[in-house]
Amino acid sequence: MMIKLKMKPYIKITIWAILSLLFFFSKPSHQQYNASPPPFPNPRLSNAYIALQAWKHAITSDPKGFTSNWYGPNVCSYNGVYCAPAPDDPHIITVAGIDLNHADLAGYLPEELGLLTDLALFHINSNRFCGAVPKSFIHLHLLYELDISNNLFSGEFPSVVLCLPSLKFLDIRYNQFQGSIPSALFDLKLDALFINNNNFQSTLPRNIGNSTVSVLVLANNNLQGCLPSSIGNMAKTLNEIILLNVGLGGCLPQELGLLKEVTVFDVSFNNLVGTLPDSIGNMVSLEQLNVAHNKLSGEIPASICSLPRLQNFTYSYNYFCTEPSLCLKLPDKDDEQNCIPGRPAQRSPQECQAFYSHPVDCSAFGCQARRSPPPPVKYPPPPPPLYSPPPPPPPLVYPSPPPPSPPPPEQHPPPPPPPSQPPEACTPPPPPPVYYYHYP
Repeated sequence: MMIKLKMKPYIKITIWAILSLLFFFSKPSHQQYNASPPPFPNPRLSNAYIALQAWKHAITSDPKGFTSNWYGPNVCSYNGVYCAPAPDDPHIITVAGIDLNHADLAGYLPEELGLLTDLALFHINSNRFCGAVPKSFIHLHLLYELDISNNLFSGEFPSVVLCLPSLKFLDIRYNQFQGSIPSALFDLKLDALFINNNNFQSTLPRNIGNSTVSVLVLANNNLQGCLPSSIGNMAKTLNEIILLNVGLGGCLPQELGLLKEVTVFDVSFNNLVGTLPDSIGNMVSLEQLNVAHNKLSGEIPASICSLPRLQNFTYSYNYFCTEPSLCLKLPDKDDEQNCIPGRPAQRSPQECQAFYSHPVDCSAFGCQARRSPPPPVKYPPPPPPLYSPPPPPPPLVYPSPPPPSPPPPEQHPPPPPPPSQPPEACTPPPPPPVYYYHYP
């Protein structure tokens, strides 16, 4: 026998409301992203909500809980999100900066980030983001600083950065980018450029001198080729340049002497040859100079060690044969593994002699049309002179035939000797020139 219970109408409404609430709050948080966003003070914050929620769901690991408060309409309260008045309308609040440095986040960058059109700063260094830089970044016309360093980004150079008109600071170092470096990169009006520690395989574009950066770091890539002479065109802005371990070859250009504002110059661990340009002595602001682990040779110009601000000069593991005494007085210097007589920890005489037996021609590298001057001191010391003592010897005089106009034979009385008697012309004592030549 079944008993039917009749409920009063208000009880049914109450139960329905409770079940509805339980159902709503039991939904996973990611489903809220698919729902219509709540009302926002302005459309820009609405777009920011869409972009940041898309990014939150693209994050696959957040061990520090950095994005744990990324929910709700108040995007300006999200960790790492910074809001400010819009540049075109100070009455409108918008997302102006993202700073997730050292958050240890993993995931990728979704295309929705292109909705943050007022973004001026985007810093996500020291995380585990992978993939590529979204093409939608082309809409970030106000982006001033882009730092995605120390992540797992890969693929070709992120060419979208070439289309950011306000960009001044670009840092993509310590990633896995590969391929060539576009020459257009050096036409951008940047203040700082860091692309070191990637897998780029390229040559330094000849228009590198067009760059306006104060700091240029290209280290630990496979760039090869020569350092273009246009580097001298950066004299007005360049303060630091680090090109260590990039595969540079050829000779250093004389135009380096134009860089009078440079404080740090590092071209260590390359394949540079020839001599150090004496024009480096004009780099009057230089404090750190590192040319170690190359194949440079000859004499170190005294003008370099006379630079007024030079504190550290590292030129070890080369083939320099002499160094001015001024270099030994520098606060910090390293000259080991060269060919400098009288200095400790140098290369063997045999190794130095083998190196100097092949003179360097800088023009052979297609970089500069100048020949590297020979070293002023040969190592080891040259053999004794091979020339004869003065006066210089006349041309070799052989016993036959006699000289065209030998003085003694012409004084013999006529008739001249018949053709069968040339040997008699050799019977007088040899002419004086013979005594100047010593036969072996």
